[in-house]
Amino acid sequence: MRLRLLFLPFLFSFLLFFSINSHVFGLTLDEAISLGIKNNLNLQKQQIDLTSGSFSERNVWSEIFPTINANASAGYRTNVFSDFQTNNPGANYGIGFGINLGLNAGIPHIINNIKLAHQGNLLRYEDAVNQLSIQITKRFFALVAEKNNLLLLEEILNLAQRQFSRALISFQSGLVTELVMMQSRLALENARYDLSAASTVYKNNMTEFLATLDITYNDDITLTGEIDIIKIIVDAEMLIGEHLHLRPDITRNKQEIERLENIHRRTVLQSRAPSLNLSVDWSSSDFDPLRDTLSATARLNIPIDPWITGTSRAQDITRAQDSIEKAKLDLEMTEETARMQIRSLAALLQGSWDSILIARLSLDVARRTYQLTEQGFLSGRIEALVLEDVRNNMANVRQRLLQTELSYFNMILDLSAALNVDWENLIKTFGVSDEEE
Repeated sequence: MRLRLLFLPFLFSFLLFFSINSHVFGLTLDEAISLGIKNNLNLQKQQIDLTSGSFSERNVWSEIFPTINANASAGYRTNVFSDFQTNNPGANYGIGFGINLGLNAGIPHIINNIKLAHQGNLLRYEDAVNQLSIQITKRFFALVAEKNNLLLLEEILNLAQRQFSRALISFQSGLVTELVMMQSRLALENARYDLSAASTVYKNNMTEFLATLDITYNDDITLTGEIDIIKIIVDAEMLIGEHLHLRPDITRNKQEIERLENIHRRTVLQSRAPSLNLSVDWSSSDFDPLRDTLSATARLNIPIDPWITGTSRAQDITRAQDSIEKAKLDLEMTEETARMQIRSLAALLQGSWDSILIARLSLDVARRTYQLTEQGFLSGRIEALVLEDVRNNMANVRQRLLQTELSYFNMILDLSAALNVDWENLIKTFGVSDEEE
């Protein structure tokens, strides 16, 4: 039993070490997004605004809380001319306490704007999180595509290596000329250089990406995920009708209009409506209860100048109304821009799928061409340079397919961002399988 107890800490340490390192070797998209959100400085700043706005919203009662003041005084008085003595010389003390409450009809609209400000902060934060998630997703799968390209270049290098080995054996056997052998060697070195250059670019991009997640680059870190490209068919007008009003920028514009309308109402009421001011003051002199004083005042202010056209406060009301009209125009422009963006992305998706089909067909042709060319090279009917050209063409076609699929996937991400919906749900909803096509 004692040996078991002694063994438990070592077992726990081993499991902890294994769990940490297993996390390091494979990084999923969800983990990358979670780390990116956690370590993003702009989001941390917005969280401070959220905390501040939430505190203000919970304490809107402060807008009608009275002003409370307390005061104390100490002094010394003496007579300058004894013949004109009016007060007894000596030290004097005093304390006072006052409450002042101002009430006007614009206070409810001030409270509404405080709540709107917090809602706006929440919306901006959620939008920033969504945009950051989209950016991380794009970079994540771009790196996955780069990694797939490295695997392709490794395959090309292996093909060039086998070709050179065969050419070298054939040269030693006197079956091919030295020129053929040297051309095969040059093709091998070019393939090795292409792989090395692409590996350097991938490492630099991977280092930058991991730095945004607060992770130090390590050769053992890999991104776990694949780009599964399927065709999606969307109806732009239907999407506009269902999702346009959910866009964060449009919601923010509507909130801005509401905020400006509250400001306009508050300006009108504060300028033209009567206001009531209540104050109570108590003071004590020399701590003598018989000399305490208590005063209370109620004052009703009725403004006149705001009703006169052209006065300063009348112009404030006009400017507040103009701000509302401009905000409504901003909303119309934002909605029109959003409609154009959604229509454009939907059209691009439709046209880009044809590019993917052509790229896939080109790859099938390039593979078959390489197989036939390699057979001709081994039989001595085709030169090494021709085989190298065919092999390079196959590599270029595969790279073009990777880029075309990545571009198509990025358009799906852009469309999901334009609709403010999850990209995976967008694919599930509008994705079309090969059988359905």
